[in-house]
Amino acid sequence: MSSTTPLTTSRTLFGHPVGLYTLFFAEMWERFSFYGMRALLIFYMTKGFLGYGDSDATTVYGAYTALVYTAPFFGGMLADRLLGARRAVILGGCLMAAGELMLTLPNTTAFFTGLALLIAGNGFFKPNISTIVGSLYPPGSIKRDGAFTIFYMGVNLGAAISPLLCGYIGENYGYQYGFGLATIGMLTGIVVFVAPTRVAQVLIAVGAAIGACGLLYFRPDNPFSIGMNVLVAVALLAAAAIAWTALARGGLPHGAGAPRDRQRLSKPLLGPLSAEWTVYLGTLAVVAAFVLLVSGFAPLTADNRPVTLVPDSMLEEMKSSDSPMMGVLVVVLKEVSRPVGLVLMLTGLAACVYLGIESLRLDKIGRQRMYVVGILTFFSLLFWAFFEQAGSSVNNFTDRNIDRVSAQSRITADDIGKTIHIQPTQAQFGYHNGDELFRMHTLTKLRKEHANDENFEIEWKVAADNVGMGVSDRVHEIPASTFQSVNAVFILALGLVFTAMWSVLAARGWEPSTPVKFATGLLLLGLGFVAFWHGAQTHDDRGIVAMSWLLLGYLLHTMGELCLSPVGLSMVTKLSPARLVSTVMGAWFLATGFSQFLAGIIAQFTGVTHEEGTETVIPVPLDTVHVYGDVFGTIAIAAVVAAAICYALSPLLTRWMHTGEAPPAEH
Repeated sequence: MSSTTPLTTSRTLFGHPVGLYTLFFAEMWERFSFYGMRALLIFYMTKGFLGYGDSDATTVYGAYTALVYTAPFFGGMLADRLLGARRAVILGGCLMAAGELMLTLPNTTAFFTGLALLIAGNGFFKPNISTIVGSLYPPGSIKRDGAFTIFYMGVNLGAAISPLLCGYIGENYGYQYGFGLATIGMLTGIVVFVAPTRVAQVLIAVGAAIGACGLLYFRPDNPFSIGMNVLVAVALLAAAAIAWTALARGGLPHGAGAPRDRQRLSKPLLGPLSAEWTVYLGTLAVVAAFVLLVSGFAPLTADNRPVTLVPDSMLEEMKSSDSPMMGVLVVVLKEVSRPVGLVLMLTGLAACVYLGIESLRLDKIGRQRMYVVGILTFFSLLFWAFFEQAGSSVNNFTDRNIDRVSAQSRITADDIGKTIHIQPTQAQFGYHNGDELFRMHTLTKLRKEHANDENFEIEWKVAADNVGMGVSDRVHEIPASTFQSVNAVFILALGLVFTAMWSVLAARGWEPSTPVKFATGLLLLGLGFVAFWHGAQTHDDRGIVAMSWLLLGYLLHTMGELCLSPVGLSMVTKLSPARLVSTVMGAWFLATGFSQFLAGIIAQFTGVTHEEGTETVIPVPLDTVHVYGDVFGTIAIAAVVAAAICYALSPLLTRWMHTGEAPPAEH
């Protein structure tokens, strides 16, 4: 049976096949692992043993996320032509678990090997579990969009839990513990996917109970964090109860994700090796290549930093120009010339040629549908290039410029000249401790020195500029990684609202077309960056921005994401011919890989770190706030312009979708 053949079943819950809820929890734990690591990655590189500055950290982050979303193109092809989606998901999960485990080791080679394993694993896991979701529904099913929205809520439940647990534990107890917890999450997801139904039920219940208890225990002591953790814990328990009920009626259909040709798997392909084992061993070789690509050959250099293929002397000469555009060109040329940039360009060209040739084999309706997929994939690429600032520049903006501390008391004029004992937090950034200016790297160094005592105090000599400074315990400081959950929490709160909204509009014949939804998503994304920009313009005297602007921006981004992302996944499965659906799904994620690479280039323009002796120093908030604000304002303009173009193209694209007509013919 093909991995893309619709699997009819009468066993449903809330109108959807019960297998959907098994996939929901398998994906939830996989995303718990993935986003738990992502919440810590940029901080681990800048504040952990690597000691990278902003430029090197965002370069590696951009290369990693680009390859993470490039690999699914090949994972989808291998599943379509050989492995089947089920084997691909299991292989991908095992590779990702091994990658998370490698990150617990404070060693440069182990670090980049872990990232490489995560890239390869995601390549097999991500497109194929989505394909299995689509296979549960017959062609033309009106429930498919709703199914992908429910599945998308599983993605975001995992994404909401992970920063609150992995991020909190990693930032407060040690990064290795955060990565270790992510490893456990990935292993749980694999077992849920492969285990017998009764075992999966027990694992879902036990995992949800432990996760909820952890959310209630491991948290900062402030109303925002308490509210976030309680809300996510309740959502986790509710989802577990629904999944338990669904699995009581049965799990995934037996043939879900089966290979197209089982006999082909066992045929010799490379000497005595079967085709299946050739793929497995070949994957290990690809992992070694990924180590070099994601690191920019860093393990081979004397300083463990990524290299560029363009000579440094040439870049320095170009930088000496007074032209602002030359500065932009230097950043772009530097990133594009890295090994991962060249691989992305070649891979993208190969994918376009392959899908172009395959599209010519379709009839007129099939070709036009593929045109729609291609054009909307381009707009999706732009969306994610801007949206994915969340893990890099917006994450750093949150860490350095957003007010994350609930002050318990404040310094007054009567305290000037006194020496007091305080627990240092973000609230001290930009103030003088006697004659010394307190900056982020000062706090990072203190916390490393007192790693075994999270309640340590320092002497603070109150200076004249300290009046109004907040003083608080560390438990009242919200870790920056916590805000990586905000987007996911908003999706949990709004996902069903959007699903119901689309259903109500569809019943009345008012539902916007897929291209209009894409355009609306881009518009909302642009407005979210307007909120970030406006927050940066209204900073206080220290360059600190009110948390409300960050939350408003995330809310608008989430609404834009709900208009575009689950609808995009559904579009790929609806408009692609059956024999290419996993490959086209892989191309969708390949485009997202380009997005991540572009996101890394954009984030380069927010770099603010510099070297002082042997230390990497982050300036005070007042010196960084406008750097972030200016870039966010530029992104806002670009997103709104892209939305306008997409709105203009929507009537043509809607006609080319041929909604309600027969599936595309294949020749």
